[in-house]
Amino acid sequence: MIVEDNIEETTTSHAHAKAVLEELDNSPISGFHWKAMITSGMGFFTDAYDLFIIGVALAILTPLWNLSSFEVGLVGSTSLFAAALGSYLFGWLADRIGRHTIYGMTLVVLAIGAILSAFSPNIISLLIFRFILGLGIGGDYPLSATLMSEYANRRDRGKLITMVFSMQGLGLVVGPLVALGLLLSGLNHDLVWRLMLALGAVPALATFYLRRQIAETPRFALAMHGDVEAASNTVAMVTKNGNAKKVVSTKKGEQSKQPKKSWAYLLLTPRYLRWIIGTAGTWFLLDIAYYGTTISSPLVLKSLNPHSELVPNMLYTLLIFVVAALPGYILSALTIDRLGRKWIQCVGFGMMALAYAVLALFPGLTTMVVPFLLLYGMSYFFTEFGPNVTTFVYPAEVFPVMVRSTAHGIAAGLGKIGAFLGALLFPYLLSVFHLPGAMGVAAIVSGAGLILTLVTLPETSQRSLEEISDEHAVMAQHKASA
Repeated sequence: MIVEDNIEETTTSHAHAKAVLEELDNSPISGFHWKAMITSGMGFFTDAYDLFIIGVALAILTPLWNLSSFEVGLVGSTSLFAAALGSYLFGWLADRIGRHTIYGMTLVVLAIGAILSAFSPNIISLLIFRFILGLGIGGDYPLSATLMSEYANRRDRGKLITMVFSMQGLGLVVGPLVALGLLLSGLNHDLVWRLMLALGAVPALATFYLRRQIAETPRFALAMHGDVEAASNTVAMVTKNGNAKKVVSTKKGEQSKQPKKSWAYLLLTPRYLRWIIGTAGTWFLLDIAYYGTTISSPLVLKSLNPHSELVPNMLYTLLIFVVAALPGYILSALTIDRLGRKWIQCVGFGMMALAYAVLALFPGLTTMVVPFLLLYGMSYFFTEFGPNVTTFVYPAEVFPVMVRSTAHGIAAGLGKIGAFLGALLFPYLLSVFHLPGAMGVAAIVSGAGLILTLVTLPETSQRSLEEISDEHAVMAQHKASA
């Protein structure tokens, strides 16, 4: 009799949990979704600001500190290597402890690193503080993506996650504006680069309090704690439906909890193994090209016009970001749930490869300002209306809740290793093989990303997270073996 009661309670709890998630999936976008999007996106605003501003700071520091090309590449890439570690570490912690607990911690680490970097007395200390900054930046990737995906509805999930990441576009615009303002201010250059780096802490600290107000995601509360009541109350708050919590009991469904899994679970399940190769591999390839060209953009533009000054190059960069990169982000957000993740990623990689290949095969274009900027701008547009967005969205959707943040951390971490390699190698490629050679490497890498996308990744648009990952089957298997 007791066994029958337990079975009935478990079945009822599972039905209630499923009803809560269906209500969340079918709900319209609410004010909470916009709040979560903005608070998550500010981490990426800071990431993009720092991504750009370190290149300008290094252009100032090179004559001040007599930096070699190797030292320039090392400073530009150290935070990216740290971000790889931060992505996995904080992603793993979010699956073990919870999204809410770790969510604000990444911003604190990021802000500390930015402030300390501004006070660096020498290159060694700058490397150390940039490493701390990178840990926070890396940790923000799996946390923000996972939290937004687990709160989003099915119809608009791609748009909401994309808008989180698209805050990078604003950071890429604000970065050159800040740089131009400080360079034209007449301040001593030793103070200018310090102010540039310190300002990276402002958006992170400004949104820390807001992050602490966002509750644990309903999906994590249900899957990892079996807490149907907490999940239903949160869904009622998100959807503004005061009746939502009436469909569930006030008891925790202990039998609905899933076991905690490590990253090894991803390697032992063929479907997840293929997807971790696809998500992590395409992110790795993208970031070699994207971060290599973006962090080295002052050097790229200097190669285009060796006699130009830093301020005109900042104007060219700002023009590229405003005319090409920012519209790419916007178009991705508007179309990703209709065109699909896979289509956008394949087209993006293909057009990036084409733009880079034309510049590599026709070296004369790399000495002509207008044709070069058009092709270089095209590569930026299809990076944003393409894999720079979708590689962030994919790992937040295809894996089950018990390893979702860890898997995203692995993908983001491998991406940041690619970014580290790109930032480290591109100054060398530009100095040895010049602009056409560097663009040729970017073309090959982008073509490889297209092929890997085609053979490894599914389409996830308009499907629930549980359907994509087949999570209900995983739960059923767990119960059968229990």
